[in-house]
Amino acid sequence: MIIKCAIVDDEPLAVELLASYVSKIPFLELCGKYTNATDALHGITEQAVDLLFLDIQMPELNGLELSKMIPEDTRIVFTTAFDQYAVDSFRVNALDYLLKPISYADFLEASNKAMQWFQLVQQSEQQPAAATEAPRSIFVKSEYKLLQIDLDDIRYIEGLKDYVKIYTEQSPHPILSLMNMKAIEQLLPPSRFIRVHRSFIVQKSKIREIERNRIVFGDVYIPIGNSYKQAFQDFINSQQ
Repeated sequence: MIIKCAIVDDEPLAVELLASYVSKIPFLELCGKYTNATDALHGITEQAVDLLFLDIQMPELNGLELSKMIPEDTRIVFTTAFDQYAVDSFRVNALDYLLKPISYADFLEASNKAMQWFQLVQQSEQQPAAATEAPRSIFVKSEYKLLQIDLDDIRYIEGLKDYVKIYTEQSPHPILSLMNMKAIEQLLPPSRFIRVHRSFIVQKSKIREIERNRIVFGDVYIPIGNSYKQAFQDFINSQQ
């Protein structure tokens, strides 16, 4: 697999340093070098890239602002001299975050992480086409990792604005992923999962107890929203 990449930094020396790093990594192909975000946005629109090494502090249009304008398929590794942007980089779904001065070892590690990401995504895209049966797992991003979660292991999912919490049977703590309920719902087969509230999705086979219009999972009570009651009742009726 070859990853097409570009570099954006308002410091020409920083651009050339990263370009020299790219030239040493066989699976990276450099498709663009930019010293301002405006030129980068135009270039990336004209020629799509898989990966962007992006500085954050730049005049006029900074890296965080640019990251929200590029195609969704383009992944980002932020490069900056300031560590206070770490949380912001997580929010825009960056693959990694490198602090300047950037060593070749750190750059290589981030590049390998990007390669692992693209390989996993490719596998997840190819699996449904190759298989005749329904998918048995999904991939979600948690922190800077792409995790594979067995569908059989999921009990329920809770939505919290731009995040979801995935509660499984194997872990006492939920898996936190930066995505909304609509996005996670599209990953889940409707034959196995049902949305019962704007903030909750449950696995049908895990439902054991219903009390006063709530699904009970131990000491957790999941409400059934008014707009979801009929669909849920239809599901219950189909099981009788």
